Amino acid sequence: MTLKVYLSGEIHTDWREVITSGAAGLDVAFDAPVTDHAASDDCGVAILGAEDDKFWHDRKGALMNAIRTRKGIEQADVVVVRFGDKYKQWNAAFDAGFAAALGKSLIVLQPPEHDHALKEVDAAALAVARTPEEVVQILTYVQKGMLPG
Repeated sequence: MTLKVYLSGEIHTDWREVITSGAAGLDVAFDAPVTDHAASDDCGVAILGAEDDKFWHDRKGALMNAIRTRKGIEQADVVVVRFGDKYKQWNAAFDAGFAAALGKSLIVLQPPEHDHALKEVDAAALAVARTPEEVVQILTYVQKGMLPG
């Protein structure tokens, strides 16, 4: 039984690669948003035409990315949402809320300094992990019933 996992959130570190390589021995299929920042920002105007106003430029890209993100979350069994330390990830908060509203199993990956700010998001999660390695251990336990070590 393949476990479908959607990896959402922060795109500036290698956390996705750590999880996917750590889960190499599991029957897991991963999906994620477009992590090429420029492509993600500019997809709307590249496909649907330029915009003079930055608001509409960004909106076109956001709506196109939402098509991919919604489909990925809807098809997932587990949604992992990473909140990084440097950038405000408002889209990650939306993704976590959307996943929770759909009844998806939600794992939040965040540093301790975000605990207070994300308390409502964390309340919707089935697990709050601090490291990508903990996410791999959760996926291993869910799929194989094995504890770390």
